[in-house]
Amino acid sequence: MTMNTKVRKKRLNMKDKYKANTRLGWDTTYQDMDDVFPKDKFEGIKIHDWEAWEDPFRMTMDAYWKYQGEKDKKLYAIIDAFAQNNGQKNITDARYVSALKLFLTGVSPLEYQAHRGFADVARNFRGDGPRVACQMQAIDELRHVQTQIHTLSHYNKHFNGFSEFAHWHDRVWYLSVPKSFFDDARTAGPFEFMIAIGFSFEYVLTNLLFVPFMSGAAFNGDMATVTFGFSAQSDEARHMTLGLQAIKFMLEQDPDNVPIVQKWIDKWTWRGYKVLGLVSMMMDYMLPESPQSWKEAWELYFEENTVALFKDLERYGIKVPDCAGTVSAEKDHLSHQIWMTFYTHAAAAPFHTWLPDEKKMDWLSEKYPVTFDKYYRPVYEHWGKLEKEGKRYYSEMLPQLCQTCQIPMLYTEVGKGEPTQIVHRQTIYNDERFHFCSDHCKDIFENEPEKYTQSWLPVHQIFQGNCGGATLPDVLKWYKVENGVDNLDYVGSPDEKTWKEWKGEE
Repeated sequence: MTMNTKVRKKRLNMKDKYKANTRLGWDTTYQDMDDVFPKDKFEGIKIHDWEAWEDPFRMTMDAYWKYQGEKDKKLYAIIDAFAQNNGQKNITDARYVSALKLFLTGVSPLEYQAHRGFADVARNFRGDGPRVACQMQAIDELRHVQTQIHTLSHYNKHFNGFSEFAHWHDRVWYLSVPKSFFDDARTAGPFEFMIAIGFSFEYVLTNLLFVPFMSGAAFNGDMATVTFGFSAQSDEARHMTLGLQAIKFMLEQDPDNVPIVQKWIDKWTWRGYKVLGLVSMMMDYMLPESPQSWKEAWELYFEENTVALFKDLERYGIKVPDCAGTVSAEKDHLSHQIWMTFYTHAAAAPFHTWLPDEKKMDWLSEKYPVTFDKYYRPVYEHWGKLEKEGKRYYSEMLPQLCQTCQIPMLYTEVGKGEPTQIVHRQTIYNDERFHFCSDHCKDIFENEPEKYTQSWLPVHQIFQGNCGGATLPDVLKWYKVENGVDNLDYVGSPDEKTWKEWKGEE
């Protein structure tokens, strides 16, 4: 008997199916590969086998769109319900809205920067595996900024200080800190970008950004922000895995990559920590109800979780970043010093500041028993006395900025046991003197001086007349910040008055 049944082709297993959907498996012909991908060699990183890249999630594009579409349906349903039920009236206090302004101005534009950065890296890796993974993350980051803007647009209908966030990103003094972080990363090569954003920011530091913000939102009645935070954080699991895979891939390809990667880890852990100073003051000062202190968050997410990761990387020759000792010493001081900086320079910031009340100061005393009552409570009590006398303290000077991280140089020598002395480091390059807030920022500058001499420092630009004029009203007009509406004290502000009207207290 003859058999006419066709022999079925063997089905691909999951691993082979993923490879078929994500690996093109071809080289260029009429153009040299080095000409098509010119950026993945100049940093000194050696890759011998791009096929060794492993994506633990093994997600294909069709699965990705389905997964993200389901999340967006749920997210936007909650956002719409929040708006229809006037959810803004359920937050604990209008002061909480300043934390949202900080997020929208200081974090959301970075999501867009990350989108552009990962799209560029995806173009410049010659390996198909990391290219596909980076393309997905680029889409993630664009989705994040869109959902954040959409969610917070509801608050823009009721509170001041939201509408000009995109304009402020390129101009306002404190926003040069996060902007310079991503400008630095995006002007690096593709491998350094992966360490800067894919590893140091996404893996080492992302939990210190998203988890405290979303926990704070939940404690203060803002369920819309909680929802977009969780929606983004579910993507962060893949982002963290991508960052870790990238660093292990580099380290396993060639031993010559180890010192390069170590240098980048040292640099970007410190640079990311400096940006997160904004989060520290949000956690400790800007939330009417604070679920966790900055110190507690740092100890949990960095000293316990991340340091354990560095221990795991020891087998590759990687050690804990040099800056770890400094940040450990500063955890008792960081949020207080940054909030004091914003309080004294509130006239040029697009959100409200205020002195902590007795309840908040007692909470800070409990969370920072060694430092708060000794160094910071007396200052707040003195400023509070001046406020009652109608002499609210404002700094009449513009602070010196760090050439590397661009933060006002108002930190103290905590690491050297002198918490009342301002840190000031300097170096001379091409007969010009440059100033730094720390030894680590000075070291970063001296490793790439040609890059950081080009830093756009807001204070310098103001003195040069490049920010609208020579006076504060001129600068605020250039910022598009309405004096007394988008900034200055919370007490007596339009936001506070609106809040009291809703609560029937006005």
